[in-house]
Amino acid sequence: MKDFYHLKKENITEIKIKRSLFISHLQNVRSIDEAKKYISKISHKEKNANHNCWAYIIGNKAEIYHSSDAGEPSGTAGKPMLNALMKHNLTNTVAVVTRYFGGVKLGVRGLIEAYSQSVECTIQSSKIEQLIEIENIKFIISYDFFNKLKYQLECSNVKFIEIIYEAKITIEIEVPKEIFLETMNLLGEYEKQNLVTIQTESY
Repeated sequence: MKDFYHLKKENITEIKIKRSLFISHLQNVRSIDEAKKYISKISHKEKNANHNCWAYIIGNKAEIYHSSDAGEPSGTAGKPMLNALMKHNLTNTVAVVTRYFGGVKLGVRGLIEAYSQSVECTIQSSKIEQLIEIENIKFIISYDFFNKLKYQLECSNVKFIEIIYEAKITIEIEVPKEIFLETMNLLGEYEKQNLVTIQTESY
């Protein structure tokens, strides 16, 4: 099964090719809507540029992808950018490459190489980590059981998202998919003992 990766944070690089300036922006996104908002944000920021071309890949298995040449000759910008992302098995990632024309035409082959190189340079300098599928679990516990359960969960690869202290404690955690059932079984055993109330709807 193929492993996929994503960016830890936004990265921006610049390269000059035959006097044209290429600014490559890469960002981590979780949805098509987030990708489109980022594309709009960069396009507005770089509104004086000649082109703001883009590509994105979304989904835990990189199943959603799209690209645009944004006015460049067909196939010379968006597809090469998308190919660069795919080459590194990136997902949940959007790339926007801004071009300021420097007066020298690059030709079809030159454009393909320039847009591909621009994204490649940004990927190479980015902090990238393997994508781990996660599930969220929400449950309620009493104060006297909190420390024991918290310690048990922290010994696993579990991340605490939210802890709400009221009459009882409501907790939401993120759990890697490979230990989701194990974690739910643990909480289920405690639920049978009336120590935990699971709020996650199904598992």
